[in-house]
Amino acid sequence: MDNLEDLKIVAEQWWKQGIEFVQQIPPPQLYTAIGVLLLATICLLSIRLFRRTKSNTVLLCGLSGSGKTMLFFQLRDGSSHQGAVTSMEPNESTFVLHNENTRKGKVKPVHLVDVPGHSRLRSKLEEYLPRAAAVVFVVDALEFLPNIRAASEYLYDILTDASIVKNKIPVLLCCNKTDKVTAHTKEFIRKQMEKEIEKLRVSRSAISTADIANDFTLGIEGEVFSFSHCQNKVTVAEASGLTGETDQVHEFIREHVKL
Repeated sequence: MDNLEDLKIVAEQWWKQGIEFVQQIPPPQLYTAIGVLLLATICLLSIRLFRRTKSNTVLLCGLSGSGKTMLFFQLRDGSSHQGAVTSMEPNESTFVLHNENTRKGKVKPVHLVDVPGHSRLRSKLEEYLPRAAAVVFVVDALEFLPNIRAASEYLYDILTDASIVKNKIPVLLCCNKTDKVTAHTKEFIRKQMEKEIEKLRVSRSAISTADIANDFTLGIEGEVFSFSHCQNKVTVAEASGLTGETDQVHEFIREHVKL
């Protein structure tokens, strides 16, 4: 008990001395010191929070049959898994990209999510978008024209999603199956989808504000739509999940999930 009383007396003395010292500091200098201390504290907390919440999640999405699952397996283990069927549940895994397995030093793993493309299951995408670092939207370059309307509508919904716009989440338009001779080029697919999204933009702008309260306006008013008008970055690439030609997809992922 005596030791506790002694400590209490010493603490009270230090407290009084501290108050007397602070009272001797001119007010302008005191306020400046407090301001600097608060600013430094806020900066340190912000840096720690940013580092903690930096996402490594990349979403693979697109219509059913576009080849998302095959790309998923190529990026994960270098296999096309040709026996894979249309996904009814998300394929989700955290791993070092296949072509980085032999890389020396520390490599940051990627959390890759293959979101089912069936229209009834697309609501699952909304669960992942808020924490996504990037989105890879996969298009079947071989059967592009028969699916252009559906693919454009899906991509339109993604580009106007609140999480995509507010967080400026980058999107890669990945033209898959380009190893086939009759596959369309990425330039053709980009231009055709821009035209289709322009039609959607015009038609949906006629809907009442109440009906599209959760959407953001896409493009620039008075100008024909272009992916360059999006608030987030949209790029186009070619790939083949069958042959393993995924270099452009890999580069996109590593641009937004740093090593």
